[in-house]
Amino acid sequence: MKVVLIGVGQAGGKLTQALVEFDQRMGFDAVRGALAVNSAKTDLQSLDLDTVLIGQDRVKGHGVGGDNELGAEIMQTDVTEVMDNIDGRITAEADAVVIVAGLGGGTGSGGAPVLAKELNRVYSMPIYALGVLPGRGEGAMYQANAGRSLKTLVREADATVLVDNDAWHGAGESVEEAFDAINEAIAQRVGLLFASGEAVDGVAESVVDSSEVINTLREGGIAALGYASAEASEDSGENVNTVTSVTRKALLTGTSLPQAVTADSALLVVAGKSERIPRKGVERARSWVEEETGSMQVRGGDFPLDSDHLASLVLLGGVERGQRIEEFMERAREAQERQLQETADHAEAFQSDELDDLF
Repeated sequence: MKVVLIGVGQAGGKLTQALVEFDQRMGFDAVRGALAVNSAKTDLQSLDLDTVLIGQDRVKGHGVGGDNELGAEIMQTDVTEVMDNIDGRITAEADAVVIVAGLGGGTGSGGAPVLAKELNRVYSMPIYALGVLPGRGEGAMYQANAGRSLKTLVREADATVLVDNDAWHGAGESVEEAFDAINEAIAQRVGLLFASGEAVDGVAESVVDSSEVINTLREGGIAALGYASAEASEDSGENVNTVTSVTRKALLTGTSLPQAVTADSALLVVAGKSERIPRKGVERARSWVEEETGSMQVRGGDFPLDSDHLASLVLLGGVERGQRIEEFMERAREAQERQLQETADHAEAFQSDELDDLF
């Protein structure tokens, strides 16, 4: 699947960099163009990507300070410049555009929905979003930002693949280590999804191509991605249980959005050396995914990959009714109410009959 990546904001830029590096390292050549867009100049300077600085008239390259309404305004004002930079990168060979953003900050959470709307207005190909939810401990502002951004992004993008920061945050890691590890985990999973069906060594018995991904995401809404792997035997017959086991782990404990199991559609990709992938194991795993998700639209296939391991990648479409999303949106609503209350409290502290207001 040939894609063009657009990272918006600090987190979006760093994750886009990780995706590009993984694609290059693996030799997949699935990423056909990449661009980072931000209102903070220093964040762009640390990236080895083509960049666009927006909002110079408003924030002078210093960022929006977590204000996602300002982030949206700036993107709206400078969207023509951003589109001009994107235009030359989107060619006939691209299957989709993917906007990458952290949903808790200012520029990414505010700008990503604006950009998705504009891209959908101009291009007929799918416009997807890859959004990262803030962890529980990242503060009320980030929760409220992400709640507002997610509602808008889901409406404007053709589908939004979500990653919950809490899903892969290891115990004892520093914040920087945690973000780097999460970016690597996302890059591996999403990078493999993009590369499915591309020209690699070996011939798959049941080819997965870009149309399978697009059809799985066709209904829109929120999507999640699960992954797990295990060492493979040289005899494919001995790998039947391995395939079913890693598929269960991918769906039940390895998804980007924990507890997202019920889905409208799903795609199972089994990656590894062609001669080690058991047809019976793939079909058995696909049937289990169908039963577990309650979906009658479960596609499946192979991805030939030169590896001593077998991996299962499970893409779930239409998971917005899941418990994790409901919990997050409730958390975002509570955070927004706290913000409004704090603003009111600060204003009341300056109410006094002894002094007149300035206006």
